[in-house]
Amino acid sequence: MLIGNYQVKINEKKRTAIPSKFREELGEKLIIAQWYEKCLVIVSQNQWQNLLYEMKNKPFFTAPTRQTDRFLLGNAFEIEIDNQGRFVVPAGLADFAGLINEVIFVGLNNRVEIWNQTAWSDYQNYLSTNAEEIAEKLNQIKTDEH
Repeated sequence: MLIGNYQVKINEKKRTAIPSKFREELGEKLIIAQWYEKCLVIVSQNQWQNLLYEMKNKPFFTAPTRQTDRFLLGNAFEIEIDNQGRFVVPAGLADFAGLINEVIFVGLNNRVEIWNQTAWSDYQNYLSTNAEEIAEKLNQIKTDEH
């Protein structure tokens, strides 16, 4: 399971390294894509296939499906990591997420998000301030589903 967060440097050429704890779980063949809240996501190829399967079962003729395809698939790349876990973030993705100097890798069960350090700090503040409200909304979603 991918959990925790790690602060890592990213250089001017957008080269960074996946924390070793995450590499062990993710494997060597990875996909990086833009994600929600202006961060990036890294998943194993197997997990990417699971995501594609979920998306494939949505009606492609609806605007939200096409928009999600373009948002995720149109901005996804296979990445190669070296034996130290280093890789180069594609320029468009680095710009999208505002990755400079220090980045935060966040493990979230089956995926890793990469955040701009300031954006992560701001988001953590938002979460800590709104945790109860978010939990209530989640509970309401579960109630509505049953």
